[in-house]
Amino acid sequence: MSIGLVIRLLVLALLVAFLVSPESFAFVFEPLTKNNQPVIYNQGSLLDLTLNHLLIVAIATALAATVAVGLAILVTRPFGTEFLPLSRSLANVGQTFPPVAVLALAVPMLGFGTAPTLVALFLYGLLPIFENTLTGLTGLPPTVTEAARGMGMTGRQRLVRVELPLALPVILAGIRLSTVISLATATIGSTVAARTLGEVIIAGLLSSNTSFVLQGGLIVGALAVLIYDGLSAIERTLTRRTGQGARANA
Repeated sequence: MSIGLVIRLLVLALLVAFLVSPESFAFVFEPLTKNNQPVIYNQGSLLDLTLNHLLIVAIATALAATVAVGLAILVTRPFGTEFLPLSRSLANVGQTFPPVAVLALAVPMLGFGTAPTLVALFLYGLLPIFENTLTGLTGLPPTVTEAARGMGMTGRQRLVRVELPLALPVILAGIRLSTVISLATATIGSTVAARTLGEVIIAGLLSSNTSFVLQGGLIVGALAVLIYDGLSAIERTLTRRTGQGARANA
């Protein structure tokens, strides 16, 4: 077992222990408080906030991946190449429009809570997935696609059995990047009453309680590192399997 894996497992164990029993770690954060401030966030369950935070990120990333991959497939087909500039412009909207501005525009239409946060994260997550999928599908070796065409595969068969499997590593890298970005960005959802870990950070800022701010930041940071590493491991596994399968089919 590598040292890196041991460290990651230790971080995961500490994170779970803190979320399940945060009071056990009060001695760590106590030096950061003053004037008898509460040491551990006491306005809600850290575990519930973390699970809700992850759920919002998962839904937003899944929606962004579905739309972005679909658009990339569309514009790489002969009948859809003319839509490439429009699709790229749509994907760029989320990155050029600040999430805070998206929230401000979405709240009057969707109300306070989770919905406007999902919209902001969805828009913010489109570009990395779209561009990576586009790169993956357009950067395939011509010899592979020509071999598939020579075997009599239809356009759909080439897409499903050759193009997507070979482009999968690049697509997954985009999804991984989008997920990590959304994990951090989701904290601003608490400004519009979404239940995320931003509640902990905002509560700390409003009360000048550094302990709260650090707790929220550490949880988000630990989640980002662990999820990034986890998705990287899944990516490597799927890459090996699908790459072997695609080459066998071709």
